[in-house]
Amino acid sequence: MNITLRQLRAVAALGRHGSVTRAAGDLHVSPPAVTLQIKAAEDQLGVPLAERSTGSMALTAAGRLVAEAAARIEAVLRETEAGIAALSGAERGAVHVGIISTAKYYAPRALAAFAAAHPGIELRLTVGNRDEIITGLAQHDVDLAIMGRPPTDMKVIADLIGDHPHVVIAPPGHRLAGRRDVPPEELNAEVMLTREAGSGTRRLMEAYAAAAGIAPRLGMQISSNETIKQAVMAGLGIAFLSAHTIDAELRDGRLTRLDIRGTPVIRQWFAVHLAERTMMPASAALLGFLREAGAAFMPGAATANAG
Repeated sequence: MNITLRQLRAVAALGRHGSVTRAAGDLHVSPPAVTLQIKAAEDQLGVPLAERSTGSMALTAAGRLVAEAAARIEAVLRETEAGIAALSGAERGAVHVGIISTAKYYAPRALAAFAAAHPGIELRLTVGNRDEIITGLAQHDVDLAIMGRPPTDMKVIADLIGDHPHVVIAPPGHRLAGRRDVPPEELNAEVMLTREAGSGTRRLMEAYAAAAGIAPRLGMQISSNETIKQAVMAGLGIAFLSAHTIDAELRDGRLTRLDIRGTPVIRQWFAVHLAERTMMPASAALLGFLREAGAAFMPGAATANAG
């Protein structure tokens, strides 16, 4: 094939944006230039790569294969650039870090400390749900992901960063506040506000309830930790959340942690990367930093143990 990098980038940009105009803006070229590059790629391959959908443009199955190839090629180019920088003795390069939303309560502080110590390394940060971050890894867009459950359907290497405690929270003045070693059965009389079905926090809450043999009444299903905290403060129920998300509210007394037997439930944070990808010096430096110092940036060592 004689497809050029410009043609690959045009197809990939169209796949990301679903519009020739927006793809052109992303690539800093004119819309006719994008159309021309995609047409040239189609002529090379002998198959259509894009088709008009309802009010937008979408890639065909062949187009998606080309876009995936483009992502892998872009990753190799980034790795090559970083490798050449390493050979020259310069600490340069870029790392695209993907973090699941709960990690946003500590990961940016860790990344800021790393950036201050390594000013020649450029960091890009994407916050998303677990599926979005895993997709970024699979497409070679995300170099390093910070998450609680490494994917099992792809070959990855997961390095431990630190513990991730989950606790039961309630508004101040709750009937169980201040009590010690509360039997889990007490939660059967409570309304439990929950994350959306399929979220890691929701699955962990359900596993804890099943192991404890309890069935609290499920209240509103809310897809945001911040909104759940506000709902708990408003007295709409209690919740099972990551301890890392509630440090500020515990310190200023807007929430309280209930000392329910069997909590905190401890899981771990991992730094995850594809096993098949060569770890470039910039990514390796960040990985080493997270392994050695990442846990120090996690909020609330006291949160997990304080009532």
